[in-house]
Amino acid sequence: MPLSYDNGLTCSLQCSNLDAALAWYKEKLGFEVDYKMDEMGWAEMRTHITGVNVGLSQVEAPEVKGGATLTFGVKDIAAARDTLESQNVRFDGETMTIPDMVALATFFDADGNKLMLYQLLSHHS
Repeated sequence: MPLSYDNGLTCSLQCSNLDAALAWYKEKLGFEVDYKMDEMGWAEMRTHITGVNVGLSQVEAPEVKGGATLTFGVKDIAAARDTLESQNVRFDGETMTIPDMVALATFFDADGNKLMLYQLLSHHS
């Protein structure tokens, strides 16, 4: 293998207000702050997936134009969606289902970053 990976992945997103973004990810998705560097406008949060963190970078005008979409696996997408919608999290349309494969639901954080949930509907080998 050309690179020696350490089993870590940090997914970086831009935000307009670091403290507000940290609160949103903690309240809505249950992530925990790993560390915060106010002087750099940067923080990282631990997700519920070992080795996967979300990095938040405070900028004056977040560029929310697409790119990679963080897609989190859940056991029950309908229940997860109900929980988030009850907290006024905005979703993009209905949950999409690809029969016998996956269900997908797109939603947005407070800065408009696109995120997704997925639930596997069958286990392909």
